[in-house]
Amino acid sequence: MEKSPDAFRTISEVAEELDLPQHVLRFWETRFSQIKPMKRGGGRRYYRPQDVELIKGIRHMLYDQGYTIKGVQKLLRENGNQFVIAIGRGDMAAVEAIAQQKLAEKNAAASEEELVIGKPKVKPRSRFFGLGREEDGPVAADDGRLSRDNRALLQETLFDLLECKRLLDQVR
Repeated sequence: MEKSPDAFRTISEVAEELDLPQHVLRFWETRFSQIKPMKRGGGRRYYRPQDVELIKGIRHMLYDQGYTIKGVQKLLRENGNQFVIAIGRGDMAAVEAIAQQKLAEKNAAASEEELVIGKPKVKPRSRFFGLGREEDGPVAADDGRLSRDNRALLQETLFDLLECKRLLDQVR
């Protein structure tokens, strides 16, 4: 009796369908966090149709296209599951559409970062970090103190670095 296309598959059914040993599927689960079969009592794995499609794409990339595991992980991270699924199906129109969408998202994010980084949110003031009073005028270079302009430049740089740190913290 043939199963419905929407039915869950056991690890033996998936292994047979994709011509892969079961231990390879278990190994890939450890390397690709996107493969998440449902586990029932006794540890039996049941793969959703989306899981099977993703595994097909991963198999194609590794075995037919010659990618390394790290290479496929990078593709998944950068382009998402649907990209690898489309590659596994041979749907080049979908692959191109997803690649274009990701490129547009990257360009939008890059232009947004350009707007944020480099512009302090507050007007730099030398008093902000106790570097002196606002009334201090320029200081001669030979007495070891910074001029007002140099302090302002350092303050702006500090704002830029703090903004970079904030963006990095958001990514983590």
